Formats: sequence, structure tokens, C-alpha cells
Amino acid sequence: MALTATPITPRFGAELSGLDISKPLDPADFAAILDAMNQWGVCVFRKTGLDNASHIAFSRHFGHLETAPLVKNRPRRHPDHAEIFDASNLTPAGEILVDQNMVLHKKGDRLWHTDSSFMDLRSAYSLLLAYEVPKEGGLTYFADMRSAYEDLPTDIRAKVDHMEAEHSLWYSRMLAGFPITEEEIDGRPKARQPMSIRQDATGRKAIYIGSHAVDVVGLPRSEGQELIRYLIAFATQPQYIFGVSYEPGDLVIWDNLATMHRGGDFDIFNERRDMRRTTVREGAAPDQADDPFTAYFSASTPTN
Repeated sequence: MALTATPITPRFGAELSGLDISKPLDPADFAAILDAMNQWGVCVFRKTGLDNASHIAFSRHFGHLETAPLVKNRPRRHPDHAEIFDASNLTPAGEILVDQNMVLHKKGDRLWHTDSSFMDLRSAYSLLLAYEVPKEGGLTYFADMRSAYEDLPTDIRAKVDHMEAEHSLWYSRMLAGFPITEEEIDGRPKARQPMSIRQDATGRKAIYIGSHAVDVVGLPRSEGQELIRYLIAFATQPQYIFGVSYEPGDLVIWDNLATMHRGGDFDIFNERRDMRRTTVREGAAPDQADDPFTAYFSASTPTN
């Protein structure tokens, strides 16, 4: 069967059907998926039949996969599949998470953000697969940063085209209530990113911003943060956003260079939500295996 795309909104998001992505894909089928991603920015496959191994195999079509970080005293949930990032509310043992610091850390995922914008090496695609879902809530919401860019006032668009922002994972965590100070954030790694990015495949530009963005380069912190808040609010107006609900086996793919997203609320202490993500790095694969996320978290750990 040929790939079919059913739009979710007129300009943004589509549900894809007609291909079995749990099996090896021929180049023409993957090219059709990539064309759909370029057009819609977010694509949803239902009832995929994927598991960890086939999720990874499908994701490799898009490029080099990042590996989940090794963090001290926090083992990976899926140690046999280092490319799987845990996006659940579960411990490595599979129990519902109750540790308050970890709960607050994960709460930052419910702010509008772009995956890994706090890394010098940006992420392109994220592929999120549902295993267990809550009875209510737990959607993922997406914002169309290309259409938002195109609709910006001319003077703001000119700023976005010529300015950069510094991003920190820890800033979004602070906004969500994680116990960390601005001084501590300033002592940890940041990444400098352009505030707009042009997509080569379509020629369209997108705002590149989110709740990881702590400063605008060249502006006082208060003024830069005011601009960041304005851009996030502008891009998350109702005409630019939609939410994806899940059943087990559903997969959503989004282009981090053309979207923002956030997790939706649910009863985190009584409902299980097991979601697993692969993340594709922008650009070519490195010549040797690398692990920049582990290095990032190691550099973010206090030494005293």
C-alpha cells in the first residue's frame, strides 16, 4: 500500500497509514515518510507493533541516534537498548516514580520546549512510542514554529533572524519548581543557538526557542527573557497547536527544528505512563561512537 497522510490541522500535523513500519522499509517508502515529515512537522502512526528493537531500527532511517545518558545513581530503564530515552513516570524497576526531586525534574517536560536545545549538538527528529497510557490525560501537545515564524510581526521576525539564545536544561527545571538557583544554572553548561532555523528541504524558517532558553545574547537577562516569553506565547496560540492522545503501540514523530512540544497533565502518582523515545541528531553521524548527554550531565554535577 502507498503511504496516506490525513491532516490533523490544515497546516500542521498528520496521521500516516498504509505502511508497516515494524518491518524493513524500502527507500521509496521511507522517502514518502520523510516528505510527509517535511510537510507536516509532526506525524502519527497508530498501532505500529513496534518494540524497543524495531523502534530503534525504524528510527535509524532518519539518521544517527543519540544514546540516553548514564547518570550517577540512576541506571537506565532499558540498559540493553541505550538508544531508548525513558519518557515515563516509572522507576528503573517499573514502579511509579515518587521521588520528589525526580518528579520535579520531569515536570519540566510539561513546559513548552524543544528536545536537546540545551546541547551544542542539536536534535532533529524525536520518535515517541507508547507502551502504557493513563486513562485520562497524558497527551503530547505540539506547536507549529514555522507558521508562527511566518506570522510574526515584521520587527520581531527581524530580531529572531539575527539573534541567538543560550539554552540550559536546568533553567526549564527551575521554572517547573526544581530546587536550583540562577547562580547554579549559570555555573552549568549552556548551548548557544540561533533563534530561527531555515529548513533546507522546504526553504521555510522556524522560530527555535522554548523553556530551556534562559538568555538572549546581547540583551539584559530580563529583556531577553521577556522576548523569549513573548515568542513562546505567540507560537502557542490556538491556531498553531494540537494534542496527540495515545493507545499502546502508537508512535509520534516530530521535527525538533520546526516544532515545540510539551507533555500534558495526568495523575502521575496513580496512573502509569510508559513512553519511550529515540532521538535523531541533526547532521551526519560521527566517525566514532559518542555520548554527549552523559558528558553534559557529568559537567552539570556539583563537585563539592
